[in-house]
Amino acid sequence: MIAFVIRLRSRAHFKVASKSAQKDSAFIGSGKRRIDTRQRLGILIAGFAVIFLVTLGRLVQYGLAEPIAAASISDNASAVASRPDIVDRNGQLLATDLRTMSLYAEPRRIVDADEVVEKLATVIPNLDWSGTHNKLKSGSAFQWLRRQLTPRQQSDILALGIPGIGFRPENRRFYPGGPTASHILGHVNVDNQGLAGMERYIDQQGLADLRAAGLTSDVPLEPVKLSIDLRVQHIVRDVAARAMENYQAEAAGAVVLDMETGEVLAMASVPDYDPNEPSRTLPDGSIDKEYEKGWFNRMSNATFEMGSTFKSFTLAMGLDAEKITLDSVVDASRPIRMGGFTIKDFKGKNRPLSILEVFQYSSNIGTAAVADMVGIEGHQEFLTRLGLLSKMETEMPGVATPTQPRTWKKINAVTISFGHGVATTPLQTAVAAASLLNGGNLIAPTFLPRSRDEANAIARTVVKEKTSTDMRYLFNWNGTKGSGRNAQVAGFNVGGKTGTADKVINGRYASDINFNAFVAGFPMDKPRYVVLSIVDAPKTGENGGRTAASTAAPMIKEIIGRAGALLGVQPQFGVDGSLVLVDY
Repeated sequence: MIAFVIRLRSRAHFKVASKSAQKDSAFIGSGKRRIDTRQRLGILIAGFAVIFLVTLGRLVQYGLAEPIAAASISDNASAVASRPDIVDRNGQLLATDLRTMSLYAEPRRIVDADEVVEKLATVIPNLDWSGTHNKLKSGSAFQWLRRQLTPRQQSDILALGIPGIGFRPENRRFYPGGPTASHILGHVNVDNQGLAGMERYIDQQGLADLRAAGLTSDVPLEPVKLSIDLRVQHIVRDVAARAMENYQAEAAGAVVLDMETGEVLAMASVPDYDPNEPSRTLPDGSIDKEYEKGWFNRMSNATFEMGSTFKSFTLAMGLDAEKITLDSVVDASRPIRMGGFTIKDFKGKNRPLSILEVFQYSSNIGTAAVADMVGIEGHQEFLTRLGLLSKMETEMPGVATPTQPRTWKKINAVTISFGHGVATTPLQTAVAAASLLNGGNLIAPTFLPRSRDEANAIARTVVKEKTSTDMRYLFNWNGTKGSGRNAQVAGFNVGGKTGTADKVINGRYASDINFNAFVAGFPMDKPRYVVLSIVDAPKTGENGGRTAASTAAPMIKEIIGRAGALLGVQPQFGVDGSLVLVDY
């Protein structure tokens, strides 16, 4: 009984002790949790404090920094890629970059797209309402609205106070001469990338790669100097434009070439365009296709049958092959009938002609006789040697490739002898003519400066020196006694050859539509320059004529008369003021 009471008391004591221990344990655990909670809360507060201080610091930094307002973006010159200036041979500026501002929008920040379009339309002419509205409603982060604004437009848009729009600095290409040298310079797109002419050539030489690598933004680019003389270029373009208008022609053009170096000193083709405005938009929003016809450069990017100017090459071929001399006589007394065709002369003499007379009277019959003496293979080889049957090598992009018959037959050789059946570019015709007058050296044309030593290093001899001397005599003879008289300029000793060809329309010759050309050299006592002019489909000419003597030849006369002295040629006159004839 006593033992039982002792065990009962022991158990009661154990329970009391156990409960006391549990209370102590709970109290200790609760204290630890309070400490952990306080630590977490402290860390959280510290974290928020750090974030707050960083944010505050950045706000202070932005507040103290120079504001990047729309008006000041244009000062960031290094952010915009540039192109080098283009200058003429005398350093006159032909093309340069101007800093402009372009308008963009952040559609995500636009509140009322309709209101924005209405406001912008008061400043920007011909704004595309629908297209602009769609851009503003796109919800994207960035959209161009109008590239290359004028300073006045930028100022007016800033005054509108439209949120969600801004300005970005860009370069706009500017051509001070407008259309004066458009086909030589070419033009660029809205991103300042060259699309045509020497602008495209510059990109092809590595500028496009430099731009892609971001190396054109902060590096001063040296100007690109061209071979052309802006003074002469202005004259040539002016003469071509007035010839097209006065002769009611479809087109006209001319080129001035230094026959000793191959440098193109001037080249123009009209109609042309203003590279400052390569495209125009009609009131209805469509592209003006008629204006874009001015992009077509007929001097190097098109081929034509050059007519009787080719007689120069045929007679040079006969002289170089020693099949004829200047004293030779050929029978031109009656037409040639061949393959269902009849070859006859325009105002023929119907008698035997000397080589001088063949050239002077532009005899198709006499020229065909010389081609027959050389033969088909020799004929084809000679024109190939002069570069008239292959694509011309020069810096100008888009050069056209000549056309010729797949298989030369006798009738082909006959017609090609007087400039029908082979189509070449006017520029390469001038280059080939230069080789006949400069001593017999074919020099590829260039639109970049080239010294005589550099020209001599790449020149190819294509005819004998004696052949060149004879051709200078023929050119001079025709310039004083033949069809070249209309191109003669007193004191400058101009020699040359006309070319009047029936124009090919839809694969057939049109007897009432001409393509006229004149190739000239001057001064013939010591030839230095070749000038070639073209008039496409004239409806009239000097004294009512439509031939080359009445259209293309007067162009040569005016070009040389106005530009001869600028090119350093001093006119020579006799003691009585008369023209000095050259004695070879």
